[in-house]
Amino acid sequence: MSRQSCAGDDVSSLAVSSLCNAGDDEPPGQCTQVCTRRPTPPPAESPQWQDWRWQINRRIRRFDQLVALFPDLAEQKQLEQVIGKYPMAITPYYASLIRRADLSDPIFQMCVPQVRELLDPPFLSPDPLEEGMDMPVPGLVHRYPDRALVIATTMCSMYCRHCTRKRVAGTRESSISRRRLAQVVEYLGKHPEIHDVIISGGDPLVLPTEQIEMVLSSLRQVPSVDIIRIGTRVPVVLPQRITDELTTMLRRYHPLWINTHFNHPQEITPESIEACRKLADAGVPLGNQSVLLRGINDDAKVLERLYRGLVKMRVRPYYLYQCDLVRGVEHFRTPISKGIEIMEYLRGRLSGLAIPMFVVDAPHGGGKIPVLPTYVVSMSPTHTVIRNFEGMLVSYPEPCRFSPEDGSVPSDASAPGVWELSSGQYSRIQPAQTVRQERRDHICLAHQEQLGCA
Repeated sequence: MSRQSCAGDDVSSLAVSSLCNAGDDEPPGQCTQVCTRRPTPPPAESPQWQDWRWQINRRIRRFDQLVALFPDLAEQKQLEQVIGKYPMAITPYYASLIRRADLSDPIFQMCVPQVRELLDPPFLSPDPLEEGMDMPVPGLVHRYPDRALVIATTMCSMYCRHCTRKRVAGTRESSISRRRLAQVVEYLGKHPEIHDVIISGGDPLVLPTEQIEMVLSSLRQVPSVDIIRIGTRVPVVLPQRITDELTTMLRRYHPLWINTHFNHPQEITPESIEACRKLADAGVPLGNQSVLLRGINDDAKVLERLYRGLVKMRVRPYYLYQCDLVRGVEHFRTPISKGIEIMEYLRGRLSGLAIPMFVVDAPHGGGKIPVLPTYVVSMSPTHTVIRNFEGMLVSYPEPCRFSPEDGSVPSDASAPGVWELSSGQYSRIQPAQTVRQERRDHICLAHQEQLGCA
């Protein structure tokens, strides 16, 4: 697909133009023509554009609104069926990040429905994590002994096409009632082993500030709840929502943590950076939970750029999720081996602070299972052979079980094989010509006399 536009106009400017220049009283996307000029005034300077309620009210929800922005989609009539099954909502802000209206654009893929969502292999299910079976009271998932998850709303400002809760998100935009919240609080009070509560949805931060505070204050009434976490994609898709009013309220409920959901470097914008700055300055530790998505971020260098950008924003990469076995997302799934390959690349190239944990949220409610490259090569009673990111094998001596008087000292030369490492005869196998080894050799040659290098 290609966007029909004047030469030199990109998709983002055209999409923004049609949204900004439509009449204030008409729903978004009702214009019969897509503007091919830059919006006036520019979005960043428009008071309406900065109003998060305006952004939510002007979300792209229907097929005709989508076609008004991207005319080449008009022939894909099956998209109406997709939207009927899995609701669509795209904020004007997030639509403005689209550079090309086709599958080469990661933003386009994450927010615009695809016919492929209707193709479901038999091993997929609406609720592969079986959250419904771990829900002792409506709206509360209790899977792990010390943690529980509260579904505060079924509404999001944008419905990601890879959502693990496609079965409920947006089908009816509702929020938790006082009665249900009281049931949640009662359950937590009867289960003091729960110390950590995650507020999720939908997206809790799309709720009015007073309603978010109602949930937070209710949870804070439970003495055994130490930490409250909020899971949200708002800083990514609706950064205008992070207002001074919101952050002032959040400050009152520490210790409070927020995990957000950046998947691609293209989502890091001045607006999302500012949203994260406001949260961090309010004393909220920020983490990020990415999902590994085929054709979007299943490239180690893309994720390297993303994680470097997040750390600069004071957002700690927390999880990299394998895409769940959810109906409607099979086209996004990658082999688990792809995630392991990416983790192998990141280790040694990024600080540990910037490397998330790659996890598979197991079907049947099995929970999050970490998946890593194999770094333990061999084990014996006296030595464990471990591997680093360069392929260097190191013999790590276990606590002493033999007489120190035997006088054995492992050779520092590169061992001929793994057995010699695990038996303690050698201390390492050193690959030739690694970047680090070449740097060391250069230092030795340059400073031979001072360092006493052989």
